[in-house]
Amino acid sequence: MTTVTINGVNYNIDDLSEDAQAQLASLQYVDQELARLQAQTAALQTARIAYANALKAALPASSEKIQFS
Repeated sequence: MTTVTINGVNYNIDDLSEDAQAQLASLQYVDQELARLQAQTAALQTARIAYANALKAALPASSEKIQFS
């Protein structure tokens, strides 16, 4: 018996209506996609910092500083 807790109430998934099960599956999919995209965003932000640092190192020395945000 698989259960899910929503707003502090435990529900047996098999006892939910087809519509409720479909909504739950959609919610779980969206949560997984959000987690995947957050991990991808973190990786891309790390790469961006590395590329910005590499660019700074590759530029000729100057009295003006370039700031990336």
